[in-house]
Amino acid sequence: MSTTSQSFSQHRHQIEIDGSTLSYLDIGQGPVLLMGHSYLWDCKMWAPQIALLSQNYRCIVPELWGHGLSGNVPANCRNLRDVAANMLTLMDNLKVDEFSIIGLSVGAMWGAELTLKAPSRVKSLAMLGSFIGYEPEITRDKYYAMLDVIKAEQTISDKIIQAISPLFFANQPNAELVAGFEQQLQQTSTDKIDSIYQMGRMIFGRRDTMDDVEQFTLPCLIMTGVEDKARSVLEGYLMHDAISGSQYVHIPECGHISTLEQAEFVNNQLAQFLANNIS
Repeated sequence: MSTTSQSFSQHRHQIEIDGSTLSYLDIGQGPVLLMGHSYLWDCKMWAPQIALLSQNYRCIVPELWGHGLSGNVPANCRNLRDVAANMLTLMDNLKVDEFSIIGLSVGAMWGAELTLKAPSRVKSLAMLGSFIGYEPEITRDKYYAMLDVIKAEQTISDKIIQAISPLFFANQPNAELVAGFEQQLQQTSTDKIDSIYQMGRMIFGRRDTMDDVEQFTLPCLIMTGVEDKARSVLEGYLMHDAISGSQYVHIPECGHISTLEQAEFVNNQLAQFLANNIS
């Protein structure tokens, strides 16, 4: 199966939630996987995983508010619990009762909130390059300052791009991946800037979901790139220690966007985890 964005077009759908349009992919048949992408990316971040997993599973891949082809943040969406509620609305609309969640970065953050919100419906949870505790104060303030500049300038400037881009990649990154990401940021339309700002504030100002992880009684996989500059291996260990029975995997030679940087490794780990935990 081709993993180009062109091949996704026939699988793209949309739903209106609270007055805004949520765009999503719906590919494959079988047990349902709800896949959440990273901040500042879109569903194409999952292309290698969709190509593999859609052979045995139904992959539903929503695009975050203000990202990809989704509309702006709805007025009553104020935090990641609200985002999780929006994603549950999507599942309800599709009449999907049970599903597993695979999330990277903010995709795992709202995925954890959705697991707490609908524990009987979420069968397993895989969290890649994420941390569901508070954002550390130093990095939170740094990201808030970047967001303030983006909002004030109503664009993502080259200076901000050069500060953001290295956070996503390994120490010796794939030049093509980096160039593609930076070009995408440069082409961000003005009408998405406010939503990118709002989502950033939600992400970096999130609550400490770690307070509730004793409620996680489902199979849980945690994966962190060993060169991830946005989410450290230590944060992964903190989640692993707090979530009873969880599995923790280090992703070698990898930064934040593990799904593209180490696609084969991630595919193998996810396929094995799902095969072991979804009947």
